[in-house]
Amino acid sequence: MSITEGYELILPDYYEQHGPPYAVWDRLRAESPVHRCEVEGIEPFWAITRQEELKYISKTPELFLSGNGITLAPKEPVLAEGQGLAAMRVVIMTDPPEHRDLRKVASPTLTPRALKTLQPEIEASARALVDEMGEEGETDLAMGIAVRHPLRILAKALGVPREEEPRVLELSNRIFAPDDEELGGGRTSPEDFMKLGQEFLELFLPIIEDRRKNPTDDLASIIANAQINGEAMGPMETLGYYLIMFNAGHDTTKNALAGGFHALMENPGEFDKVKKDLSRAPDAVEEMIRWASPVNYMKRTAAEDLELGGQKISQGEALVLFYGSANRDESVFEDPYRFSIDRNPNRHVAFGYGEHFCMGTHFARRSMCAVVEELARRVDHWETVGEPEWIKANFVVGLKHLYARYVMRPN
Repeated sequence: MSITEGYELILPDYYEQHGPPYAVWDRLRAESPVHRCEVEGIEPFWAITRQEELKYISKTPELFLSGNGITLAPKEPVLAEGQGLAAMRVVIMTDPPEHRDLRKVASPTLTPRALKTLQPEIEASARALVDEMGEEGETDLAMGIAVRHPLRILAKALGVPREEEPRVLELSNRIFAPDDEELGGGRTSPEDFMKLGQEFLELFLPIIEDRRKNPTDDLASIIANAQINGEAMGPMETLGYYLIMFNAGHDTTKNALAGGFHALMENPGEFDKVKKDLSRAPDAVEEMIRWASPVNYMKRTAAEDLELGGQKISQGEALVLFYGSANRDESVFEDPYRFSIDRNPNRHVAFGYGEHFCMGTHFARRSMCAVVEELARRVDHWETVGEPEWIKANFVVGLKHLYARYVMRPN
């Protein structure tokens, strides 16, 4: 009997009810690290669960393509090519040399040195959000700080007015959690996705037009006025850049924070290390990111017939890289199911690997570090209240609700 046909790996319902399929991933890594899956309603795929194969695929983009899509496609397409969101050219859905040219647009503004200008805003956001918690009480960390902190910083960087932040959050939820009734409204019809694309146009087009008329030194202006090979970046590429920078940057960071908060509460000794020495916050953040692995998977398409992990892959077949599994790989991590901020080096692949390594890595780390440091300064005690709830999603995964009871130190 096959270990799995793939349902546990890819159905949003499974993630909502159980969280990531760690037990299935464990068996696949041990027994079938390149595993053929056929799930009704979507294209067949090969599940990649070990770091060895995942890294090989990631560093050979000429053999494993992103341009055919990075998520598993339904056998009956939801949107025709060129409609709604599908019309936007997104950097993570391109291959070299186009991918490298598109990366050059924003990557210089996302270096540690360039991000120093955002540091006061990042620290002020973390401080204000922790202040709002008061001296003691109960809160939903997943829907509170984890959501609001990266949203506020990205809105600032991308020129979104503060009053539009709730709208952006709603649109983001509809992209990454359309099946979740609470977050995405269960809006998954072709008409829903067409409308979503139109709403993004309505949100970002005025910002683009303003930054072209009145450029500043912010990320919004850099994208709006970008050139590729001496020519202005096209409208679909420009809109696609806003889409990926805002939505991917927000949802991944907020899910890493929520999962990381839960791990810190469940492992108080690890949080104590940060409380005693704030310089350990970056170590905590790296382990939080490994632990949560918010980007669950990315799809690649075989450019030619080839062999991988003892399996023959045909040209055009889909391979799905499961980062959450690779970040529990026993051949890479000692005791991978132990949350430890002392891992050094921490060889997680939560930001991807190779050609498509996440451009927003430094932003995510800085954003998370500010919150972890502020909580370490202020929290005397915190603990979970009830069981956390998972988002009904399979691509960007994480906790939807994380209720906590807390007591703060005197400020």
